[in-house]
Amino acid sequence: MSNPLDTVFSALADPTRRRILAMLLEDDMAVTDVADPFDMSLAAISKHLTILTRAGLIAQEKRGRVKWCKLQPDALREASVWMHGFGQFDPVNLEDFEKFLEAELGPDAG
Repeated sequence: MSNPLDTVFSALADPTRRRILAMLLEDDMAVTDVADPFDMSLAAISKHLTILTRAGLIAQEKRGRVKWCKLQPDALREASVWMHGFGQFDPVNLEDFEKFLEAELGPDAG
């Protein structure tokens, strides 16, 4: 994916990766500690971490013999700005919407 925003949203689309990000909110973690709560292989977790790294959402660095993961919160800024643009709309009032539909379509339409 060439668009960084597409890459971020693609990375965020997976619940495992979102859970990893939530874990990294607490503190930096070794890859093995990231893998502990998941019922999947270390190789599978490494693939998720690679996707998060490519999206710029985390950084990985080697400290001695241990690979550590660190959240990169600034990477979410562009996605947050994009999503914030949709906050200008008022929430839909479902009762008013139902009344509108009845007026437009008639009471027997539902």
